[in-house]
Amino acid sequence: MYNDTKDYGAMYDQLKFTDDFMFCKILENNPELCKELLEVILGIKIRKLESVSRQKEIRVKSDGKGVRFDVYVEASDNKVFDIEMQTTKKKDLPKRARYYQGMIDMDLIQKRAEYLDLKRSYVIFICTSDPFGLNLPVYHFENICLENTKLLLEDETEKIFVNSKGVRENISEEMKAFLDFLEDKQCDSHLTRRLQEEVENARCQEEWRHEYMTLAERDEEKREEGRQEGIKEGIKEGIKEGIKEGIKVLVESLKEMGVSENDITEKLMVKFNLTEDEAKTYL
Repeated sequence: MYNDTKDYGAMYDQLKFTDDFMFCKILENNPELCKELLEVILGIKIRKLESVSRQKEIRVKSDGKGVRFDVYVEASDNKVFDIEMQTTKKKDLPKRARYYQGMIDMDLIQKRAEYLDLKRSYVIFICTSDPFGLNLPVYHFENICLENTKLLLEDETEKIFVNSKGVRENISEEMKAFLDFLEDKQCDSHLTRRLQEEVENARCQEEWRHEYMTLAERDEEKREEGRQEGIKEGIKEGIKEGIKEGIKVLVESLKEMGVSENDITEKLMVKFNLTEDEAKTYL
């Protein structure tokens, strides 16, 4: 049932490309636009995209910790890409990038690939805050030999962190325009024009609007359930602490009155419904 305490329809009309729902929907439904974005960020040419999936889940074991990629892309030239939109600053991004890349490899290995058949993989975080504080527009990581930095490990894994707050130096004009686009600044490049057009078109998609409203209401219900559960647990803990304090006061009073430990144990068992061992523990 639609929750009328929040106007999710109006919220949908305010979504930007940097909002996770809009970001995933636009790239999934526009493979050529996704391809152009990857080429601008990475400065490479990609032959053809085979598939673009949003919210792709990879779980190696049913009871293990899985991962859900924002946008997962497979290209014809033996490359795979995970593109994540990151609008909050978090300290765990490097470890997340490591885990995501490992999960990509595990998924490929599960499909009976040999080690040499592992595809070149890119994990890309598009950040609206500086993840490393050096003011770079792009942080690009590969594995290198510390003793000789010219020697690359060549394991064909790359981790890229785009920083919309970074300086506009030593990057292409298209990349500058994209960073400005993320910051809601006026820009006019082929990529940013297309992205903005798709954002405006998305606002007319009633099916997407309904999907967003359903997801938003579901997420709000889960948050409310979490809050209520937290309140209940807090009350339980408060009651427990109150009982403990009451037992402590009673025990001290009875001891001061000279009541034997056996009698105190019996009183605790009756008054607080404790086992003999529990009562002795309090003593």
